[in-house]
Amino acid sequence: MTDSAIRLLVADDHPVVRAGLRAVLETEPGLAVVAEAATAEDAVARAAVGDIDVVLMDLQFGKGMGGAEATARITARPGAPRVLIVTTYDSDADTLPAIEAGATGYLLKDAPPEDLAAAVRTAATGRTTLAPTVADRLMNRLRDPGAALTRRETEVLTLVAAGLSNQAIGRRLHLTEGTVKSHLARVYAKLGVDSRTAAVATATDLGLIRR
Repeated sequence: MTDSAIRLLVADDHPVVRAGLRAVLETEPGLAVVAEAATAEDAVARAAVGDIDVVLMDLQFGKGMGGAEATARITARPGAPRVLIVTTYDSDADTLPAIEAGATGYLLKDAPPEDLAAAVRTAATGRTTLAPTVADRLMNRLRDPGAALTRRETEVLTLVAAGLSNQAIGRRLHLTEGTVKSHLARVYAKLGVDSRTAAVATATDLGLIRR
């Protein structure tokens, strides 16, 4: 590792994925994987040490903290490293919280190795790289914000898709049942549907909630 190398932390709960990312990145000149983390909590703690330039962050870690929350905690510190999301998920339910949390870039795990390396270098300079599907979706939201679901509406609909009742959703999100119904009414209007099943199907087709 040279003194000018971009120092990387790879955070993913799958050892095979971490090994694969390390193998790809360490063949690239000027990039050095100096640490790995198997949990989001470990990633936050390791990023705080001060010797990391870019964190490659997964979004789903099983139990415990998720990647979006970890990103928010990492980027909240002064002089924090950049965070590049590297995940399999590209729905609004995943991309928006991560970007709101302060992620510099968002890439999918099926990206070619050269795209991954380029995204890391771009992130290290503070500039943004977005997977094409993510960029398209964000552009569409900006062009037609009235049709986009809010973060809360996305959370409610995701729980509907998981089979929860309005009452159970209210308990999970600390909302009244009436508030949940209001969110769903707005979702129906935006999606042009009149049932829970149709809302879930349409939102899934549009990439608003995870398949």
